[in-house]
Amino acid sequence: MTPDDQRATPLPAPPDSDMTDRTPDRSSQDAPVGGVAAHEIAVSTDRRPVPQEITAPGIRLNDVNAYYGDTHAIKGVSLHYAPNQVTAMIGPSGCGKSTLVRCINRMHEEIPGAHAEGEILLDDLDINASDVDVVAVRRAIGMVFQKPNPFPTMSIFDNVAAGLRLSGAKGVDLRERVERSLIGAGLWEEVKDRLSRPGVGLSGGQQQRLCIARTIAVEPDVILMDEPCSALDPIATLKIEDLIQDLKQHYTIVIVTHNMQQAARVADTTAFMLMGELVEHAPTEKIFSNPGDSRTEEYVTGKFG
Repeated sequence: MTPDDQRATPLPAPPDSDMTDRTPDRSSQDAPVGGVAAHEIAVSTDRRPVPQEITAPGIRLNDVNAYYGDTHAIKGVSLHYAPNQVTAMIGPSGCGKSTLVRCINRMHEEIPGAHAEGEILLDDLDINASDVDVVAVRRAIGMVFQKPNPFPTMSIFDNVAAGLRLSGAKGVDLRERVERSLIGAGLWEEVKDRLSRPGVGLSGGQQQRLCIARTIAVEPDVILMDEPCSALDPIATLKIEDLIQDLKQHYTIVIVTHNMQQAARVADTTAFMLMGELVEHAPTEKIFSNPGDSRTEEYVTGKFG
């Protein structure tokens, strides 16, 4: 799907927030990494293989720069997000991970005084081209934020259907699409008997999956996740991570995370950023077992950050 595809729908720019859902044995893996050898967190038994069939486009960044006024936040980043794979963005706070991700669906430019330069290709389409509809870009590239942001006055059903209604989607069976999206977000069995109740009445983890259902209801190509589990308990985090593994069968996924073990569990490739620059991007096992840059090894083993 291209940004001109009518299936897609803009998502409102919400506040940042996050979740956590983990079983006791996994939560013990999420302890601080300091002093842990890189190879000890390199191999994940939870990450599923890359899908054999490519059903989503990839994204390629060529010499992307981003600014907040005169502050040069992203410095010449070139990076390829492979289709139907999960790419984790890691790095210390303030290194530019979230800024880069927000450039991918052109949300960065909504900040007063901020702008970005460079080429961002969704397949072969440069989303920064002057003739590209920004709203259409945000339909094709959905975003899930750190803090769950269901619309407070809407029911569970209406939260999921909101994007479809805003886009004026034609020929769509709303009830079927809402049900399919809730199933896809792993939430249907928990809410099927209370679809008319307020979305804000759900737990934090359920709210985040509701926001994911709202995102996939408009059938985007790419899903960006900015620390989607940071505000969640371990059980909710586990559900989101399992959901990400399911979603990569249909979407290209980029996830920003500070949790090294989470990156090892869910990501096929991992990109490490530092001070606005891309230091290294490689298969996740290599980043954690045999990184090509000493700064990457120092970060993933907790020596700084």
